[in-house]
Amino acid sequence: MTNPMSLAGKRVIAIGGSSGIGFAVAALAQQQGADVVIASSNQANVDAAVARLPGTSGSAVDLRDEAGVSRFFDQVGGFDHLAITAGDQGLPAFGTVRDLDLAVAREALALRFWGSLAAVKHASRAIAANGSITLTGGLLAHRPQKGMPFVTAAAGAMESLARGLAVDLAPVRVNAVCPGLILTERVRQMPEERVRGYVAGLPLPRAASPDEAATTYVYVMLNSYVTGQVLAVDGGGLLV
Repeated sequence: MTNPMSLAGKRVIAIGGSSGIGFAVAALAQQQGADVVIASSNQANVDAAVARLPGTSGSAVDLRDEAGVSRFFDQVGGFDHLAITAGDQGLPAFGTVRDLDLAVAREALALRFWGSLAAVKHASRAIAANGSITLTGGLLAHRPQKGMPFVTAAAGAMESLARGLAVDLAPVRVNAVCPGLILTERVRQMPEERVRGYVAGLPLPRAASPDEAATTYVYVMLNSYVTGQVLAVDGGGLLV
């Protein structure tokens, strides 16, 4: 009898898996027995991630290049679960709308939104019928802050996309994870005072580790009756 709380024998692709939440997802999926493929836009970063997780494989893929995305999934072949965390690093998070560089904003969406959609489009021909796809939204979609209109919209777009895809691709399951402040490499470079300010009013007044976020991605891979959902990992941020 197979263990429902294991990914043994399953194939998992982590796009954005060379760092941050994506790397934590790759590591946890491997611990659960999965055959893991790590993908990111930079081959050197992919190679470094694979070296940190012996037994995984990896390949560079630029989500902004649809032909390249198509080739990537042709090369990977059949698989069971896809997690996409790529794209958040390049978002112009700060700045009022009057100061927003629209060219930069369009480029960011070309990766995060259109790139994710390209990945799902070409993944859909190779994914198992009982497989899952998990996108990445963000707490700002639900709790906007002054000076962050673009990243708020980008996060909301990902979560709406997940709901639409859950209906369109059924029985393949599609969900989104809504992270609050996660201690990725980028966040760790922020001044500690800024980080403390973001989380001070939360019921759990701290930032989360990438490992804590990763458990949510793996949860929706394991639970075969969850689809069309947005799962928050936010320390209670939706409550305040």
